[in-house]
Amino acid sequence: MSDDPKPDTAVVAAGRRPEWTAGVVNTPVWRASTILYDDVAHLRAAAGKDTHHRLFYGRRGTPTQWSLADALTELEPGAEATFLYPSGVAAIAAVLLTLLSPGDELLLVDSAYDPTRAMATGLLKRMGITTRFYDPTIGAGIADLIGDRTRAVFMESPGSLTFEVQDVPAIVAAAKARGVATILDNTWATPLLFPAIAHGVDYAMLACTKYVVGHSDVMLGSVTAAPGRFAKLRDTSFALGQVVGPDDAWLGSRGLRTMAVRLKQHEASALEIARWLEGRAEVAQVLHPALPSHPGHALWQRDFRGSSGLFAFVLDGGDEAARAALIDTLHHFGIGYSWGGFESLAIPVDPARYRTATTPDFAGPLVRLQIGLEDPADLIADLERGLDAFR
Repeated sequence: MSDDPKPDTAVVAAGRRPEWTAGVVNTPVWRASTILYDDVAHLRAAAGKDTHHRLFYGRRGTPTQWSLADALTELEPGAEATFLYPSGVAAIAAVLLTLLSPGDELLLVDSAYDPTRAMATGLLKRMGITTRFYDPTIGAGIADLIGDRTRAVFMESPGSLTFEVQDVPAIVAAAKARGVATILDNTWATPLLFPAIAHGVDYAMLACTKYVVGHSDVMLGSVTAAPGRFAKLRDTSFALGQVVGPDDAWLGSRGLRTMAVRLKQHEASALEIARWLEGRAEVAQVLHPALPSHPGHALWQRDFRGSSGLFAFVLDGGDEAARAALIDTLHHFGIGYSWGGFESLAIPVDPARYRTATTPDFAGPLVRLQIGLEDPADLIADLERGLDAFR
């Protein structure tokens, strides 16, 4: 493998160390709890060493977990290492608990994923940690919000409901100037479309359930750390007892190998459908960062290598019953949470319920679409039937 492979090559080759694959293409599934030692001296020596990439006890991992973690690290140029978690929410919890203590303050983007908000206003609040929500379009203005107790800035770009694009480099620069850590939920783009560590982010988090796994059958999360940031994350995660089952890690590795080609299809189909929706009289606005009409398009164009399959559209008027009729009429779109799998999904979105610092002003109800791997012509025909029902 070259010293600096292209991203499409890295997803195929990364994490496949010869000592772990033993000559087969994929790292086998190592299922383990107890690890046996030759004698007491061997056991005591192992306990006194760094257990990273060393068999010690099943909770510390085996080559199956290490292979996926290493692959995700290799996809983030400049990163130190990655820790895996049994869900995206578990990954968010681990990184926040790594950085925050009672009396600290978190700056959290107002467009964040709802479970992230719930963690801030629930668990963190009970621990005596304050959260202030900020406008996702604030950019360098974040500097005015950073106070003496601020320890971390949490970003999500684009937001997974209303798709605001954040000026990540500007926010990172302001945070670094004050010694404040930065976290990015990078699930929408993955490191293939936005290499977060290379953009100065300290911790890049993924809900690997989505595009890494890609098949809607595994819960999985990860946090990749910038140099000098991993040891504290690992220690906190070990203390929390976080571990990913080897079968889930293996399925994550299998999904990762096709992530680049899947993302290209998600992008192409989603853009075709988004452009079609822009031409519909029933649609007031399409919230897709890759469209020139999107308010954050210039930032997306500057920082991203492409787009994925998740976006939303705003209906031109209508009420809850009309929106429900649209979604209920769809045949090729399932109704369900999550995204990033091979199947298309549609759900109603009510962003005002999840805002504190900003008040979104849309012309009508929102529908969020996950565009899967079906033929886009079938999906467009399906949406046309749904829009007829909406009318």
